[in-house]
Amino acid sequence: MSRLSAIRGMNDILPEATPRWQQLETTLRTLMQRYGYREIRLPVVEPTSLFKRAIGEVTDIVEKEMYCFEDRSGESITLRPEGTAGCVRACLEHGLTHNQSPKLWYAGPMFRYERPQKGRYRQFHQFGIETFGQAGADMDAELILMTARLWRELGISDAVTLELNSLGELEARAAFRQALVKYLEQFRTQLDDDSQRRLTTNPLRILDSKDANTQAILKDAPKLADYLDDVSKAHFAQLCAHLDACGVSYRINPNLVRGLDYYNKTVFEWVTTALGAQGTVCAGGRYDGLVEQLGGQATPAVGCAMGLERLVLLLDALLPSTAERDADVFVIGLGEGSSVAATVLAEQLHNALPDARIVYNCGGGSVKSQFRKADKSGASVALVLGESEIASGTVAVKWLREQREQLTCTQAEAIGVVRDALLISAQ
Repeated sequence: MSRLSAIRGMNDILPEATPRWQQLETTLRTLMQRYGYREIRLPVVEPTSLFKRAIGEVTDIVEKEMYCFEDRSGESITLRPEGTAGCVRACLEHGLTHNQSPKLWYAGPMFRYERPQKGRYRQFHQFGIETFGQAGADMDAELILMTARLWRELGISDAVTLELNSLGELEARAAFRQALVKYLEQFRTQLDDDSQRRLTTNPLRILDSKDANTQAILKDAPKLADYLDDVSKAHFAQLCAHLDACGVSYRINPNLVRGLDYYNKTVFEWVTTALGAQGTVCAGGRYDGLVEQLGGQATPAVGCAMGLERLVLLLDALLPSTAERDADVFVIGLGEGSSVAATVLAEQLHNALPDARIVYNCGGGSVKSQFRKADKSGASVALVLGESEIASGTVAVKWLREQREQLTCTQAEAIGVVRDALLISAQ
C-alpha cells in the first residue's frame, strides 16, 4: 500500500512551528482590537461568479489559478483565492454597509493553483483587513500606520520597506492603458511571453514584470502619474502628508499596480529583501467601485492582506526562535495503583492553577522513561506519586531546572509550592 501524503503545495504546520504562528496571530488580533476592528468569519467556498465579477476574468488568478468545481447541484463553486470579494459579498448580504462604516478583519486559508515554492503554497493563509464607507486619505493612512505598528511590535521594522502608488480613477487609467499599449506594440516581439499575452488582456500588469529586458523597455514608456486625475492626485498628496506627519518612510513606485482589477487610487506594498524573490509581505489599496460592481450602493472601501506563511518565514529569518515548553508541571505516577491518584492530583492542579500547563504522563513507564519525558516537556517541576507517597498522602516535588533539594510534602502543600515556583519563574 502506498504511503499517504499531503496534496502538493498544501503543507502541514507541525507542532514545533505553531508557537511562531500563535505569536503572530495573537499580535494581529490584539492590534485589531486596539484600533476598533471587528472579526468576520467567511466561507472557504464561494460561487465562482463572485470572483469572476470581482477580480476580473482576464487576471492570472481567474484565468489560471482558481480551484473551481461543480457541486452535486451543478453549481460552479470555487475555493476562495483571496478574501476581499467574499467580505464584500457578506457585507452586502447582511446589510453591514447600510448606513454603517464597518472596519473588519478575517484570517484563514486561501487557495491558488500555482507552482509551489518557499513562501508560496497552493493552500496558504492570509490575514485581511477591510474598511467601508470612508473615502478620505486618512483611512488609507490608518491601514498603513497599523501595519507599520505591527512590524514594530514584531521587531522587524528594519527589514520592510513601504512602496506607494496611485492608480487614479477608471477614466484616467483607461487613457494611460491606451497610451501604454500604443508604446509597447512597437516592442511586442522583445517582451517576455507573459507580457506579450498581457498586452491584449491586462497591459498594466506588464509594469510589474520581473523580466529585465521588459523593464528596460518600460523605462521610456508613458507614466501613469502623467494621466492621473486631479482628485486622485489630491488624495495621494493627502496620504503622503499623513505618513510624513507620523514619521512613516515610503518609496513611490510608479510601476506598482497590484494584480486585481478592482483597485483604484491608492495601492501599497510592504516589501523585504530578506526572503529573496518572494519579497511582498503585505499589500493592499483602495477599491471604491467594488461594492457597486457586486450589486450594492456606491461605497468607498480600502483594505490590505498579508500572507502569514511569508511573515512566519521573515520572523524565522530575523528573530531567534525560543524553545516552547509543553508543560510547567509534570505529574509522574510510579507503581501499581498510582494511575488514579496521579490523575486526581493533576486535576486538582488544573483547578488550583488554571493558567499553568499541567501534564500527566498517561500510560505509566519506568522511572527513567518518565523523567526523560518530563525533561523533554520543558517543565520546571515534577510531582512524583509512588506507592509510599500514595499510602502516606504525600507527594515528592523534584526541581528539573535548578539545583534545589527534593522535598516531600502533602498534596495540598505541593500545590502551594508549585504556585510559588511558577510565580518566581515568571518574574
